[in-house]
Amino acid sequence: MDNVNTTDMENYAKKMDEKYADKAADKAGYQEFKDNFKDLVEKNFEDKGIHDVEVENRLVDKVNETYDAFTIKHTGSDVGVNISVTEAYAAYAKDETDMKTIAGAMVDRTVQALQNAPTISNGINDIQNYDVMKNKLVMEVVSAETNAELLETVPHKDIEDMAVIYRFDVKDIVGEGASVVVTNKMLDNYGVTPEQLHTDAVKNAPEIRPIVIQGMAEVLAKQMGVEDLEMLGLNIPPEQEQIFVASVPDNVHGAGVLAYEDFMDKAAERAGGDFYILPSSIHELLIVPDNGMMDLKSLENMVREVNATTVDPSEKLTDNVYHYDSKDKIFELGEKHLLREAVKEREAEMGQKSGEKKSLIGELKAAKEEASKRPEKDVIDKGVKSKGDVAI
Repeated sequence: MDNVNTTDMENYAKKMDEKYADKAADKAGYQEFKDNFKDLVEKNFEDKGIHDVEVENRLVDKVNETYDAFTIKHTGSDVGVNISVTEAYAAYAKDETDMKTIAGAMVDRTVQALQNAPTISNGINDIQNYDVMKNKLVMEVVSAETNAELLETVPHKDIEDMAVIYRFDVKDIVGEGASVVVTNKMLDNYGVTPEQLHTDAVKNAPEIRPIVIQGMAEVLAKQMGVEDLEMLGLNIPPEQEQIFVASVPDNVHGAGVLAYEDFMDKAAERAGGDFYILPSSIHELLIVPDNGMMDLKSLENMVREVNATTVDPSEKLTDNVYHYDSKDKIFELGEKHLLREAVKEREAEMGQKSGEKKSLIGELKAAKEEASKRPEKDVIDKGVKSKGDVAI
């Protein structure tokens, strides 16, 4: 188990006290709560006749969040289950329920999870073997800013203001939907470089979690349990579809398809060319054809409103909109795309003016050369006629 930095824990406790100060004025402070909560957790295990457990405190870094936890594990085991002290205190401070009830509910969940520990322990040897684990590699895309601290501890690859991180899909070891974030420490133990990890992930992720791109009408129909789109008035021809949803079959960490080598080409094919990408969440992306129907500002407002009112903070990707130029093969922030297009238009205008200037200079030069070849009298005569003057 990793050692816990005492200063970090103290700072975290202070933040928790400040966050819930107005709602927990008459309740215990965070550190006092945590001490009492740990006693209740240990007592719950004893009451259930489970005595061979250890309770250790740690800060857990997850995508979009860091939380304070008690890690529960059987004595001598390498596998543990986390109880979120942060979640427990939030419920307690908001007067949702009392501390004893919270502890009891969390211990009940933990006991069920610990029953799977023997199976997980059997898979530890596999987890320690990169040759086995590389075939379980998948990718996830997260906000680089929100996850700055997490990114210091995990291998990653930047994509604009986002970052690709890597996970091992361990549902065959732990259970359905389970995955483990690859850390720098794990990579050191494997003796594998970040570059090799990325190469292996790019190869394996599409096989484990293939790209799924569907029209929004089709997605809505499935959510409503309706197979006949015409019944809902959603039988939109593919060429008229204005929004597509991109994810993976189980819709978990589906925004990771952004890092797949062939994603942009497949999305451009469905969108009919250039397109915008709206980060719906860490689980899916929205693809909007760049056909003049929607402008960048409107799309940005849409994303920010949905993130603020609908998306859970733990699942938020970013508030920005992105663009893909299918001709130049460029993926970039929407605002960068507008700037690049403005520069191209300006260069085209300057090029046109430069061409006009060169053409005029060329005509004058040609006229001068033509005049130099004519007899002198002819030149003088031409000049007299044009000016209307008397020649002497």
